[in-house]
Amino acid sequence: MGKIGLILIGVGVLFLFWVIGIFNALVRLRNQVKNAWSQIDVQLKRRHDLIPNLIETTKGYMKHERETLEKVTAARTAAMSAQSVGEKAQAEGMLSGVLGRLFAVAEQYPDLKANQNFLALQEELTSTENKIAFARQGYNDQVLFYNNKIQMFPSNIIAGMFGFAQQEFFEIQDQAEKALPKVAF
Repeated sequence: MGKIGLILIGVGVLFLFWVIGIFNALVRLRNQVKNAWSQIDVQLKRRHDLIPNLIETTKGYMKHERETLEKVTAARTAAMSAQSVGEKAQAEGMLSGVLGRLFAVAEQYPDLKANQNFLALQEELTSTENKIAFARQGYNDQVLFYNNKIQMFPSNIIAGMFGFAQQEFFEIQDQAEKALPKVAF
């Protein structure tokens, strides 16, 4: 084996290390996306677990608002059964909308507004919503890094060879939730 053979072997070994490096970076980014999604999933489960308690608390006070309570229950069921990121985003947006309507209707019931259990649940749901928003931002950042990596040259070649697919962003579907809150004095 001459000098040219050794050079070719050296180039081949360098190429192999380069491919391994890109592959490992793609795996790391994909796992970071999965981890970020699991953070959202934990908060969504927490939110879903709070809703039955909220329904039970409000049932006694809002006997004439049966339709509103049924919509909350139906939206919760739809959110829990959604599978893909896009489906979950849409279902969670609908759930946020009906919860907002429930809290708006609850304003008409002074006894309910004064109930400590209701206030605690409302506070806990608000806190959970904030945690979901924070986790959603982290997830979307990880998806952005990952999608950029699998679309940019030369890592797109390795991503295509090993079947790395783009991930969906967790985007807000509800226009009311996207709107900036208005502050009036």
